[in-house]
Amino acid sequence: MSGFFGVASKDDCVFDLFFGIDYHSHLGTRRGGMVVYGEDGFDRSIHNIENAQFRTKFDKDVQKMKGYYGIGCISDYEPQPLIVRSHHGTYAITTVCKINNDDELVDELFNNGHSHFLEMSGGDINPTELIAALINEKENFIEGIKYALDRVDGSVSILIVNQAGIYAARDKHGRTPVVVGKKDGAFCVSFEDFAYKNLGYTNYKELGPGEIVVINEKSCTTLVNPNKDMKICTFLWVYYGYPSSSYEGVNVEQMRYNCGAKMAKRDNVKPDIVAGVPDSGIAHAVGYANESGVPFSRPFIKYTPTWARSFMPTMQSQRSLIAKMKLLAVEDLIRDKSLLLIDDSIVRGTQLSETTEFLYQSGAKEVHIRPACPPLLYGCKYLNFSRSGSEMDLITRRVIARLEGDNVSDEVLEKYADPETEQYERMVEEIRKELNFTSLRFNRLDDMLESVGIGTDKLCTYCWNGKE
Repeated sequence: MSGFFGVASKDDCVFDLFFGIDYHSHLGTRRGGMVVYGEDGFDRSIHNIENAQFRTKFDKDVQKMKGYYGIGCISDYEPQPLIVRSHHGTYAITTVCKINNDDELVDELFNNGHSHFLEMSGGDINPTELIAALINEKENFIEGIKYALDRVDGSVSILIVNQAGIYAARDKHGRTPVVVGKKDGAFCVSFEDFAYKNLGYTNYKELGPGEIVVINEKSCTTLVNPNKDMKICTFLWVYYGYPSSSYEGVNVEQMRYNCGAKMAKRDNVKPDIVAGVPDSGIAHAVGYANESGVPFSRPFIKYTPTWARSFMPTMQSQRSLIAKMKLLAVEDLIRDKSLLLIDDSIVRGTQLSETTEFLYQSGAKEVHIRPACPPLLYGCKYLNFSRSGSEMDLITRRVIARLEGDNVSDEVLEKYADPETEQYERMVEEIRKELNFTSLRFNRLDDMLESVGIGTDKLCTYCWNGKE
């Protein structure tokens, strides 16, 4: 995942840009970048943030950079923003994207006379550079942005800055958010709406799917009207989003309370306490506790002095170790207790299994697990939720393969996605036994979608049921 932020101001924009980007640190762990445009042209800085916070790495840069237009990002993968010189002039670009047809697009660009792409350290082409190349295929700048949105299989939202201001484009299906804020003498554009509130901005507008706008210090002008159809990622509310974020007018924290309450209404266990896995499971647990009347408690705490960021290495062995090191047991709240524990989801199952074992070792009598979303059956095609190489990394798919064999059709998976079927019950029981939970009950898809509260036709549910 990644997040971005941009500022167009009549005064120097660097302060607002710096803190606006920093407020997206929960969305990425590898690279941070910012570029400003002013009287002296472009000035850019990119740093590796894998082992340090964004603010720490960019503090010195901020003291030197000056400009009235600027964009920046927290990226989970590629270094960006990039500065590009083309027949459109010189511009800087940053994206939030996942491109499934990159090989096809690169081949087309080569056939059309594109000379080369710069490889990143892993040997991959920088997807933001690929988006810039698509934009440069068209003579008109706006047509180029629209062309890039249309050609990408996956998702892409874009920020571009040049001498005219900041161009912002939301993914054609609205899978990720783009919002605009306003204050006296400035406009900003952001992935997260909360990122500009403490900087003095108020909500101005939320871009619709495929909408393209240009902002400067005086105005925000729509250049391409939004599409009617939307498929925003439901996982933004369940996991990605920060509690103070809102998407399509629905607050993340409130949605999680709703989710927990829905789960409580369907449950029949009587634990001593309800707890959430820090951080994203906590609000779901509060909602469950409020509805059920079972006391909410914090039997383990994330160690925030040195794990303040949502840092996770990409190697699974390291992820498991770090997840364990982050959590500290409060044994007086665990010993001889029956605990009901809510996490946002179960992906591989490794971390939650180790957390459960950690609770047993701390004296827990029972550990009932309640994931806040349905079983994940498909790898996400639209966001970089996980960079795993195979859907067999999902514990659901490994269990289904044991039960059905290796060649599992979408028709078979449809039965495992339905909570009313025998296949679903058998899969859940196999996961429960493998991960050593006292009991396991997933949230239902219909309850989760109702917890969001916008039209279900506007929500993407692909990772749960394979339906776009």
